[in-house]
Order: sequence, then structure tokens, then C-alpha cells
Amino acid sequence: MGMVPCDALLRIPAALLMFQAKKQFQTGPTGRGKTVCMNDHTRLRDGHVSQHGPHGELNGSMAAVALATEPAVGAQASGTGVYAALDLGTNNCRLLIACPTQDGFRVVDSFSRIIRLGEGVSATGSISEAAIERAIAALSICRDKINLRKARRLRLIATEACRAASNAEGFRSRVAAETGIELEVIDRETEAALAVLGCSPLVDPRGRGAILFDIGGGSTELVRIERDPENPEPRIKAWMSIPYGVVTLAEQFGGRDVTPEIYAAMEQEVANHVTPFAQEHGGDLADMHLLGTSGTVTTLAGIHLNLARYDRRRIDSIWMNDSDITATINKLLGMSYEERAANNCISVERADLVLAGCAILDAIRRAFPLPRLRVADRGLREGMLVEMMREDGALRSW
Repeated sequence: MGMVPCDALLRIPAALLMFQAKKQFQTGPTGRGKTVCMNDHTRLRDGHVSQHGPHGELNGSMAAVALATEPAVGAQASGTGVYAALDLGTNNCRLLIACPTQDGFRVVDSFSRIIRLGEGVSATGSISEAAIERAIAALSICRDKINLRKARRLRLIATEACRAASNAEGFRSRVAAETGIELEVIDRETEAALAVLGCSPLVDPRGRGAILFDIGGGSTELVRIERDPENPEPRIKAWMSIPYGVVTLAEQFGGRDVTPEIYAAMEQEVANHVTPFAQEHGGDLADMHLLGTSGTVTTLAGIHLNLARYDRRRIDSIWMNDSDITATINKLLGMSYEERAANNCISVERADLVLAGCAILDAIRRAFPLPRLRVADRGLREGMLVEMMREDGALRSW
């Protein structure tokens, strides 16, 4: 629903990544959730530490931001050197807790759970009681983790479901009363900017820039980022947001039994929103690549690698070429719902959503026909951590 070209390209490392626009037209498993306790070191630059070559082959050590475990409360001042970033999305609740290091940050805890907060919002206009209860259960775990790790510098955001739902204010009040977490509902511009900040280390250092996309549950953000000849740091040139993510698109068209006709209709619906942006900002793609952050692209990468189960260490920063993506999507289209649900890289929780995500990806690929995609298992949480650490002077660069 939004497309914003910039008057002047701003540097991605800027503290708030906000920019002036000339114009804008609205164009884990269940149970306690996925919890990975670790001391994973996240470096500031991709550079020489990439795990994968340009076509996905493994070739060295990883420099990736690890998934983590979660607690939560409300944005406060720094004190302990422990930072927490919470992203309550339309589909997922995710938390990352980290400490700054000399050249990045070290993840000390994290949490991820599919809660489908936005389930039915596109039809009813409000968050259901069942979804509220799922969210509060997940957020209570996040709160406990934040307290356990003594995190004092926090940012706790909510995205499309809370932007769209008529009862979002009541939901946030109830969350605050029952968990102590005070959620900040961010706009789409901020969401796009945080995704860029979190993923910018994966822009090919030898290239000119990237078309970054973040396929969420309720919306999809699309950003063109480029380098200037005089400055190696990528800058936001233009961005847009469309009101479709995997949940909203699957609810409108059906995600369980997807025929070729249904898939084509989903892709066309997304293309109706993406095409105007591509017509204005899709020229001169030399030395550019796609950069995707979402469960859709990480799932595709896991299936492409034939992983027995999802392994973030093998996924984040991997390159896929155009034929790899096409072959993997065709493989998914040939699978039944039951086969998708049985695949450990998809699971029953994503089996009815993954093809909607593929349709969004295909619409983006057709609008921006680039030969390579880099997969990012990182995004808003990492962007929030970097932003807070930079504001506090704990990071010199990113």
C-alpha cells in the first residue's frame, strides 16, 4: 500500500533510518516455542566470512546473526549492556537478546513461536480471542527471558496485525496488564527501514546494491538499496509496502489446496501492487541482486539444500540462482498439503502458508528479473539491536 521514492539517499547506518519522501501512494514449533540458547557472535560485516558462494556452495565460516530465545517488557534506558528486541508480527512472535562486542554482538538468548496473531483479521477486522491468548502466552515467555537475562535496553514492536485490527489498542492494553510488555506499533516505513538495517551486511560487497524484500504475515516490504561510487555503505533509494503477506494472501485465496489457477491468481494480485513500483524503480539493475528476509525464502533454501530439518547456520547468507528458486517452487507446487506438512523445513504450521509466500516471491522476481537471491535469516530484530547499540555508542558501524 505504500511506495516512497527518496529526495536524497540516506545512509543505512543512520540511527533511525528515517527518510524524507517526495510522495507516497498506498500501492517454531508449538508448545513453548522454538528456543535456542547460545553465545553466537554476530559480526558487523559479511566480507570474507560468508558461508556460501554465489550459487549456494559452502565455502568457509559463517558471519550470521543467530536466532534466539525471548523475554519482554518496555523500551528503557541502557544499563547492563544486555539488549532485547521483540517483533510481534502477524504470524510470528520473535525475541532476540544480545550483548555488544567489539565487531558486532553476541546473542545470549532467543525465542520464536508461530502464533498467527492476524488470523482472520482481514475478514473480521479484529484480533480473535484465541489469537490474543496465543500471543499473551508467547509474550509471557518473552518477558521471563528478558528478566532472566537482565536486559534493560529494550525495543518491543508490533506490526501489521496491530496496525490493521480495530481492537489493537485493547489488545495492547491487555498485553501490558497481563505481561508487563508495552508494545510499540510501528508504521510500514519504519518496518522497511529496520529490515534494511538488519540485512544490509548481506548486500554483496562487490555489487552495486540489492532489491530487498521482507515477506511478512500481513504485509510485504520492498526496498531498493544502492551504493554511491564515493560511499560503500548501501543507501535506501525507494521503498514500498503492500497489504499482503502469507497469512492475508492465503486467507483470501486458500493456502491448503493450491491449484495452478489459484497460484497464478495469487501472484497476479501481488503483481498489481508491485508493478507500479518496479516501473518507476526497476530500471538499471546491473550488478544488483535480490535479498530476501522471510520464512518463505529460508524455507525455500532449506528445501533446496535437502536439509532433513531446518538449520539456520546453513541457511543465513546462502545464495540461490534463478533456476534454483524456480525448481524449488515447482517442487513445492507438486507436493500435497500433507507432504508439505510432513517436511521438517516447512512443518504443519507453515504448510498452508508457504505457497502464498512463493506467489509473493514470484511476483517480485518477475518485476525485478535478477539472476541471484541472497537468503537472510535475520531482519527486524537484528535491525532494532543494531539501532539501539549505535545510539548508545556500543557499535561504531554495522
